[in-house]
Amino acid sequence: MNRLLFWDVDTQYDFISPEGRLHVPRAEAIVPRLAALTDYARANGIRIVASAEEHLPGDAEFSDQPDFETTWPPHCVRGTPGQQRIPETTLRDPLAIGFERQEPEVLRLGLSRHSGDLLILKRHFDVFSNPNTDTVVRAFDPEAVVVYGLPLEICVRHVVEGWLARRPHARLFVVTDAVKAVRYELGEHALRDWGDAGVRLVKAEEIVSEGTLDTWLEPA
Repeated sequence: MNRLLFWDVDTQYDFISPEGRLHVPRAEAIVPRLAALTDYARANGIRIVASAEEHLPGDAEFSDQPDFETTWPPHCVRGTPGQQRIPETTLRDPLAIGFERQEPEVLRLGLSRHSGDLLILKRHFDVFSNPNTDTVVRAFDPEAVVVYGLPLEICVRHVVEGWLARRPHARLFVVTDAVKAVRYELGEHALRDWGDAGVRLVKAEEIVSEGTLDTWLEPA
């Protein structure tokens, strides 16, 4: 079991850059906190599990007339600059987990032998649409997960609610100043719901302050 994981959600150019194909409003404002969290994880030997959209042309999520609920304009297409992660969230020796289902035992063995970060690729906004994500969650089974990234009410929501459903014993932290929503009101509603469900809502400065996480992770 890993005591602690950082979970980075879709910190890619197309979402964060103002020139991105699906720019989340004011997303660039959270970049300094994303950098601080990444640096903290690197300095303290904390594994980062990151998701990244890697679409193919013609994916079902794409539409010329998107409803912005289940369909969207083309974005994060494989091989385009917008699909790349921003430099501030560069991963350490990442192991990429593609879309094709791997045998769970084979994947668990590969994870046990890999000491770097993990990159879960997806063609849908729900990271659990990758058939290997459940194996990753079961294999790591951490005491606590620190979640940040974007979009808050879409991709981040699926991460948080996926963990709540699959590993309710894990303590979840959402870094509220290192997330951004496409629709502010829906993002705020999600945060309230998670707080009511026992998710701890924290600031990046609290996470990176020396000793704070250790204190939070001490047995009650």
